[in-house]
Amino acid sequence: MKIGLFNDSFPPTIDGVANTMINYAQILHGMGDNVTVVTPKYPNVIDEYPFNVYRYSSIPAKFVHNLPYRVGNPFSPVTVRKVYKMGFDIMHIHSPFVSSLLVNQVLDMSHKEIPLVITYHTKYDVDIKRYLSTRNLQRLLERIVLGNIKKADEIWTVSKGTIDSLRALGYKGDVQIMPNGTDFPKGKAPQAAVAEIDRVYRTENDELVFLYCGRMMWYKNLKIILDALQILKNEGINYKMFFVGDAPDRPSVEEYARKHGLMDRLFFTGGITDREKVRAFFSRADLLLFPSTYDTAGLVVKEAAACECPSALIAGSCAAEGVDDGFTGILAEEENAESFARALLQAVKQPGLLKQLGENAQRHIYSSWEDSIALARARYDVVVQEKKAKLAASKKKGKKSNK
Repeated sequence: MKIGLFNDSFPPTIDGVANTMINYAQILHGMGDNVTVVTPKYPNVIDEYPFNVYRYSSIPAKFVHNLPYRVGNPFSPVTVRKVYKMGFDIMHIHSPFVSSLLVNQVLDMSHKEIPLVITYHTKYDVDIKRYLSTRNLQRLLERIVLGNIKKADEIWTVSKGTIDSLRALGYKGDVQIMPNGTDFPKGKAPQAAVAEIDRVYRTENDELVFLYCGRMMWYKNLKIILDALQILKNEGINYKMFFVGDAPDRPSVEEYARKHGLMDRLFFTGGITDREKVRAFFSRADLLLFPSTYDTAGLVVKEAAACECPSALIAGSCAAEGVDDGFTGILAEEENAESFARALLQAVKQPGLLKQLGENAQRHIYSSWEDSIALARARYDVVVQEKKAKLAASKKKGKKSNK
């Protein structure tokens, strides 16, 4: 099958959806499909992947809160024509913004005969309100996003909680839940890689270690983490904490930690693209701290589970779906530092609990990208067949009306 994967982010940009794109492309290619990723062009980037990558003209997205992305030009006739001539059997959009605008024109050129799937990855209703200051602009973009979503033959989300965000935009149709997976194999990283972390950061191998892995943005509830860590420090709990990731808010996060006297216990590694190094951090950590209520799936929770590292989450968040408090993870009852710290204190004061939670998490939460994308690939076949049947019925009806 010729599959087109469309998204506004892809390496060198690192985020959850870009990571999803890589895994979809690699695994579908490995299954024998002809895969092409269609994404904005970045200067001086050479793509060396086993699958095809088509990059189209773009400009920096600095005009939107200085975001480290590029915005493609979806209205270029040359780009639209090239993508159309790729002859995709199915197109799968992972962003309802610029990528959707490009796909819409390809659909028009094909007389809407190419089957289309869109995955709603993020709480776009929240993003729109965060980045646009006036309600009129917010409503305009919400209508554009909703219109793009409605053009798809099938809409997927990555969790049950994401459906609420989709409904908030005004979408009332059917939704398929297509969960994400992880590219980490089951099991901890090699001991030498884990020991290297202790050597570099001078942590003791029996020292309590917390981890946050993700974009360094305040909206990820990083303040809850820092304030909870201060409470633990005041309670006499000895620990070290790694923040793995980067983003525009990182300097202010570090400054906040410095002002509150936490820097002697914290390490900010910056972004790490080497997946084996990231896996080593998960393997070294005793507990992942991830109080984000913004994330729709929490890929890091499955990554942690692969390495027998349990997660501390906010009850009711999308990231907490499938996590049982006290069995496969730790859930704070409320979205604040006091509740989060209380949950952490209860856990760390019980010898052996975190180790048991980690083993349970690996057994019950872990799922590989191979398993997840196999489900998606099977669903592609269903979407293609349903589209063919729909087009055939429409043509038959048209012939009857012309008689």
